[in-house]
Amino acid sequence: MHFPANYEYPNAPYFAEYLDFPADANLFEVYEAQTAEILQIYKGLTEQDGNYAYSAGKWSLKQILGHMIDTERIFSYRALAISRGETQSLPGFDENAYMQQAGYENQTLAQVIEQYEAVRKANVLFMSSLTETQANQLGQANGNSISVRALCWMIAGHEKHHLNVIRARYFPHFS
Repeated sequence: MHFPANYEYPNAPYFAEYLDFPADANLFEVYEAQTAEILQIYKGLTEQDGNYAYSAGKWSLKQILGHMIDTERIFSYRALAISRGETQSLPGFDENAYMQQAGYENQTLAQVIEQYEAVRKANVLFMSSLTETQANQLGQANGNSISVRALCWMIAGHEKHHLNVIRARYFPHFS
């Protein structure tokens, strides 16, 4: 799936950050590399490590992975709905409110990893099935016009953002 054109997503700073990939990047290769890195990181953690947060009030490593799962689910639902011709504007979400209700801290690290793997596999299969017409489809999400393709790339960009946070804020603790 090729990279989205500028008109396929809102002109907002976080979109620019999340969609900062080389123009010739292959979405499925990006997903594969990210999945491998996430699994390498998280499967190397102990349960205690998974509960580590670098500062009071910050999410634990387990909660960050849970947040990535929730966000991927939401973005992929938006992509599904828009690809199927949904004309309703899809709602936004408050990541902090979702985290308060998610209960990732009550799950084992292995359970959260299993969810990540299942969500990623399902989404890669879904996105691989999209036709060019479906990927080009524009819809409304969180008050913005966005394409199915841009949503698929936003999943990768969101994960890239959080991998950078994990490397910068959490890895020093384990050195």
